[in-house]
Amino acid sequence: MDSGLQSLVIGAYTEKLAHVDGHAAGILSAKFDGISMSAPMVEAVVTNPSWLTSTADGRFVYAVMETAMFEGEPGGGVAAYARNPHTGHLVLLNKAPSAGVEPAHLELDPRERFLLVANYGSGSISVFSRETDGGIGKMVEHVQHAGASVHPIRQTSPHAHQILFDPVTGNLLAPDLGLDAVLVYRLGSNGALTQRPEARIKTASGAGPRHLAFHPDGHHLFLLNELDSTVIVLRRNADHFDQVQVASTLPVGFKGHNQASAIRVSKSGNYILTANRGHDSIAVFAFDKFNSAVELKLVEPTLGRQPRDFVQSPDAGTIIVGNQDSDTVVIFAFDERTPRLTFVSQTSVPTPVCLRFLS
Repeated sequence: MDSGLQSLVIGAYTEKLAHVDGHAAGILSAKFDGISMSAPMVEAVVTNPSWLTSTADGRFVYAVMETAMFEGEPGGGVAAYARNPHTGHLVLLNKAPSAGVEPAHLELDPRERFLLVANYGSGSISVFSRETDGGIGKMVEHVQHAGASVHPIRQTSPHAHQILFDPVTGNLLAPDLGLDAVLVYRLGSNGALTQRPEARIKTASGAGPRHLAFHPDGHHLFLLNELDSTVIVLRRNADHFDQVQVASTLPVGFKGHNQASAIRVSKSGNYILTANRGHDSIAVFAFDKFNSAVELKLVEPTLGRQPRDFVQSPDAGTIIVGNQDSDTVVIFAFDERTPRLTFVSQTSVPTPVCLRFLS
């Protein structure tokens, strides 16, 4: 494990909502030394920054404000910060309405010209230009998803849950939990989104697609479904993806309530890891890229409640997990040879829901 200090930013909830008792102050930061994490510091006071992204150089950080009201009007917001690379301190540049309710995810396009936001509550995607100082510019595009699926509570309307760019085609992929589909768009040079319905990825009814992750080979894509706790293995076929396999994230025999939350591909590409909320565990799948198949090898308790997000450390030797409802970040050593997750340390962090290492 790397002994050098790494910078970590942490998104959190600040308000008590129907699904969480948020009590953080805003965006948090910490240092990671390869074994333990420092006590978190408040870097920006902002409401419900439940997802964070940054520029590749770490100089600018962007946060959703997952709210139903923003500055007195219906909807959520987004915030832009300049980051001091030496101290890690964040300075607010500006905020803007997200043009939708409860934004849950945001991402920069590969050229970092645009900031794209997935509004979960209202099921839409907004595209903002970036100013030269890193601030949020004008909204240049807004697309509204339409439809529903079979779950009587969670799928009565669209719920866009993530923004992810295909590293090969440049297409934008947007899992929509409410539609049981991943919508595919082409992002134009002016920020316009053109839907590609022929490339849409459909799931089983009631699956509830939440997050995607690409394999380093760019040939495989993995889709985590929140409602039925499954991973779908997808293989590239020209300009679209074919479904190869569906695997449960839960151990055989588990009958309790569960909602899958996060998915990551290990830096080696040999493992796919997912988080379970309810079973409160990390599932580790071995991946055979030649046969495009996963095999569940390990389901390890996260030693906390409702693991919302996790990341692999830059040196690949640890997995860092944010347990939302027990106010902890837990660090596990990750041995790929076995595989095995071994508890190393734990830090108290209020309502952690998004973890991101910065350059």
